[in-house]
Amino acid sequence: MGLFSFLKGGGKKVLKNEHVAAPTPEKANEVEPLRASELLNYVKQLGLNYNKLTVKTMGDTVVLEGEVAKQEDMEKIALALGNVEGVATVDNRMNIVEPKEQSKFHTVEKGDTLSKIAKQYYGDMMKYPAIFEANKPMLKDPDEIYPGQVLRIPAL
Repeated sequence: MGLFSFLKGGGKKVLKNEHVAAPTPEKANEVEPLRASELLNYVKQLGLNYNKLTVKTMGDTVVLEGEVAKQEDMEKIALALGNVEGVATVDNRMNIVEPKEQSKFHTVEKGDTLSKIAKQYYGDMMKYPAIFEANKPMLKDPDEIYPGQVLRIPAL
């Protein structure tokens, strides 16, 4: 999958505040530093599948190494971590046991809905459940997407 860019200031808040001192006024808008252990725990909490996974951080970049069984497993892990607040880039170095065609990816814009995205990629707005299912467990509700979020768009 290689390098994947994300909106650093958006995303799900996963990191815990107790590890970071209160920000000074000049640093009030800074995102707290990434911690590999918390990001790995987030992958585990989501129940995402992997054979072996190492998560490293370098600034606002997350480096993924290890092995997954399926292409979709790799894509979901990379997207789950990329859609975390503070992550700007995911450097995906994972190996896939059964590689398949890579999904397309869509960055949500203001006004997007899963139906609108389905119409754009599939020509049929009623195929939005395919996008919703492809992004579980990161998505809990098809109506809860946000600008800057990156979604998997699998081939049908």
